[in-house]
Amino acid sequence: MAAPKKGRRPSSQGRPGRTLAFILIALVALTGGMFASGHTKPRLGIDLAGGTSITLQAKSQPGEKNAVNKTNMNTAVEIIERRVNGLGVSEAEVQTQGDDNIVVNIPKGSNEKQAREQVGTTAQLFFRPVLTLAPGAPQKEQPPADPSKSPDKGGDKDKGKGGDKDAAEPDDKATGGSGDKESPSPTATTQGRPLSEGLTADDPTPTASPSGKPSDKESTPPKPSGEEAKAADLQKRFTALDCTQRATRAKTAEQSAAAKGKDVVLGCGQNNQKQWQKYILGPVGVEGRDVDDAKAVLDTTSGAGWKVTMDFNDKGAKAFGDITGELAKKQSPQNQFAIVLDGEVVSDPYVSRALTQGTAEISGSFDQQSAKDLANILSYGALPLSFREDTVTTVTAALGGEQLRAGLIAGAIGLALVVIYLVAYYRGLSLIAIASLLVSAALTYTIMALLGPTIGFALNLPAVCGAIVAIGITADSFIVFFERIRDEIREGRSLRPAVERGWPRARRTILVSDFVSFLAAAVLFIVTVGKVQGFAFTLGLTTLLDVVVVFLFTKPLMTILARKKFFANGHPWSGLDPKRLGAKPPLRRTRRTHSSDTKEA
Repeated sequence: MAAPKKGRRPSSQGRPGRTLAFILIALVALTGGMFASGHTKPRLGIDLAGGTSITLQAKSQPGEKNAVNKTNMNTAVEIIERRVNGLGVSEAEVQTQGDDNIVVNIPKGSNEKQAREQVGTTAQLFFRPVLTLAPGAPQKEQPPADPSKSPDKGGDKDKGKGGDKDAAEPDDKATGGSGDKESPSPTATTQGRPLSEGLTADDPTPTASPSGKPSDKESTPPKPSGEEAKAADLQKRFTALDCTQRATRAKTAEQSAAAKGKDVVLGCGQNNQKQWQKYILGPVGVEGRDVDDAKAVLDTTSGAGWKVTMDFNDKGAKAFGDITGELAKKQSPQNQFAIVLDGEVVSDPYVSRALTQGTAEISGSFDQQSAKDLANILSYGALPLSFREDTVTTVTAALGGEQLRAGLIAGAIGLALVVIYLVAYYRGLSLIAIASLLVSAALTYTIMALLGPTIGFALNLPAVCGAIVAIGITADSFIVFFERIRDEIREGRSLRPAVERGWPRARRTILVSDFVSFLAAAVLFIVTVGKVQGFAFTLGLTTLLDVVVVFLFTKPLMTILARKKFFANGHPWSGLDPKRLGAKPPLRRTRRTHSSDTKEA
């Protein structure tokens, strides 16, 4: 058996082809994923693609002082940002401006209309019992009821007779789980029970006269004249309310949002058939801040489509159990509770039993999008402040496009100067540097394109600046490596040993330099907000890619080319000519001779 050759050490130069194959396969896989996902271009930020900029002004809730503070503003920013991202709107910028303003930038191409609706809907979220429900148009005087359908003496059989059945029947149902099949009586009057009773009566099932107005013969104590006047005024406003008009809905929502939690308010909302309805809503039963989480899930047990699940905290679980226990004793529509956001009813499910486990499900005629919208509102609807839209501005991409073109021209000029310098100074070695720059650019482009749909990354002007700065960082790594090799050649070594001896020294310098750059990018990303974060993110990403390219592409490629005669023999155009570098004579090892013959003096 032949003895192994002495002096041969295993190193990375043995199989550099495998390392090159690995990074090329990774590049092909990223490119294939980019085309497979259909996102072949990086997502553009608002300054490059245009979009909508919304400025919200914070206001304290009625009765609260000094609520507009830094803590509440930061909490509001987080909730609004999660709410917008919950809609699938990527790269929406949410940040404070001054002491009481929040600026929301929504890039073009996102669901701007839907995002604006939910961003502007920033008041507190409440669960209120439904006292009265009717179609959204103004009502006319109702004719007297048929005497043949007068109530019995007991007063229990008169509830739910007559009226507009379609307007009173709820579309959605709130249950404690998918197994709850119990349902309330399906019929109800358009107006529910008399308004004065809904405001003051303790009996959950009062007796009403056939005309739907309080009977003079009721056994309840006489009501104060102030309460009667208040109820009559509210009933008059309810009858005249026109929820089909946008201006009226906005005014009603503003009044409802400004009301106290114990007040009875008017409200407007749409049913599942997108028809407007108007409501008289009782005092707040549960606050939106008591909702821990809400999710849209597919109802696989009953096959009814999509549903929304809710989890409450301890306080909310008790309050929700109490209100659903009271509502379950009543008939439609008074067994419904309204989910009210910014004064508008977003859902009005009914209940058939008390839900005391701290969880609930809302099922009905949901599709996937409507279920997600409701879950998003429930999850992120409880803000510590109320807001109003101060300004809404449409941002065009014209100015950003001009700045981008100027930046790209500057970047192209800088890259051309770098390439000219590499060719003039390093000659043949410049081919390795240019190939490495191309691989780095390809990896950067594909990763940015894939980060758009995955984490919502968008390319803005500062991010482009970060990518241009990264060209210098990457070129600096090549220069460090090449100079270490040339230093070894100046010491009299041949190219292959020079590559392997120069690499450890160059590797240490490259890692230290890239670590400093990455640390600076990380600190900048953490302590800044808005577009500056785009610069920091891109700088950090390209710094990491520089390490990957140098270790997995530049070094293996240099090891392979060192075996070629053009570079190994020091061709004048290789950039490694020993004469041009002023190399010392080759290092030679001298052996001592030991003679076995003893010389005589």
